Amino acid sequence: MHNIRKISDDLYYIGANDRRITRFENQHPVPNGMSYNSFLLLDEKTVLFETVDKAVGELFLENLAAALGDRKLDYIIVQHVEPDHAALIPRILELHPDIKVVATQKTFTMIGQFFGLDLGDRAVVVKEDDRLNIGKHTLRFLMAPMVHWPEVMVTYDETGKRLFSADAFGTFGAINGDLYADEYDVDFDLLPEARRYYTNIVGKYGRQVLALLDKVAKLELEMVLPLHGPLLRKDLHYYIDKYSKWASYTPEEKGIVIAYASVYGNTEKAAELLAAKLADLGEKNIRVFDVSAWHFSYIVSECFKYDRLVFASVTFNMEIYPAMETLLLELRAHNMQNRDVAVIENGSWAPQSGKKIRELLAEMKDMRVIDSEISIRSAMTHSDEAALGDLAKALAAK
Repeated sequence: MHNIRKISDDLYYIGANDRRITRFENQHPVPNGMSYNSFLLLDEKTVLFETVDKAVGELFLENLAAALGDRKLDYIIVQHVEPDHAALIPRILELHPDIKVVATQKTFTMIGQFFGLDLGDRAVVVKEDDRLNIGKHTLRFLMAPMVHWPEVMVTYDETGKRLFSADAFGTFGAINGDLYADEYDVDFDLLPEARRYYTNIVGKYGRQVLALLDKVAKLELEMVLPLHGPLLRKDLHYYIDKYSKWASYTPEEKGIVIAYASVYGNTEKAAELLAAKLADLGEKNIRVFDVSAWHFSYIVSECFKYDRLVFASVTFNMEIYPAMETLLLELRAHNMQNRDVAVIENGSWAPQSGKKIRELLAEMKDMRVIDSEISIRSAMTHSDEAALGDLAKALAAK
């Protein structure tokens, strides 16, 4: 039984949802599952855009067969060869032995690595601004290296004014019936998971994303079709603006993220007290996270959103508490930069976490550490409380 969706008279959505998956890339929680998007364009020639993850392979093949009817498949365009999109390529080649595969040279190298395939004369290698005419539609290929793998390209349908955007503009979560983003509560249902997807999957490569956005800005665009999540057909400037901010590491809003690591509750008390003092000073966007209770991907996302960060950690084995260290390493790995930052440490006999946190922050670009240093010895004192008040004022002044 198939489940295909008509986008236009000649374009069909033939992807599928995986609601059983719990972690994307075996690490990021996806409580709402994942969608794996694939599209079929029916012109004088038929064109498949990507396959899907093997977890939803059978439904995808049923959808493809139903959408094709009695027609043969002429082309498959492989924009990104990561297995959540490319897993069914060998099966497609078996079912359609005369098909041509359109991709970059690096993509063909990776297809060989993943599947041991030598496509020979079935391979159509494309470069920047190459075009493929399939009848009424002309497809233009734009290179997008490191968004977020080196072989990536995107495809612009010059006739339909649609951008098949690979992993760009994607989001965590399955598609809940409605195919288009404007059918959801964007700020509540989509944007948090779109931000978490971008920051944790693509976030390191801001410069490359900005290069792609420069190309997109020159296109006459009516729809964006990403490989994960709902399709974009309205308010495209809204999503492009978000991507521009994320890619340039520009905070979306004024606000403060307080991430803390606590064993016996004393560092937690300091974090909670700082949050209260900030609220008393009129700060409205305050997000407090226990790094042991929250997966780092959620906190990384919030750090990209807001302009000020606080890291409060107990000393553990003369080091940063492990979950806090993981968060900081993830921020460094995703190129976090351009934030005002405060550090609070705790230690019963030899507090070291503050020093080591500042060393990690020094490895990130333009992380402006506030001079106020708070070093708690086991439990807070009145002088520590006063220092937190001063820190709250310094953060509010930023």
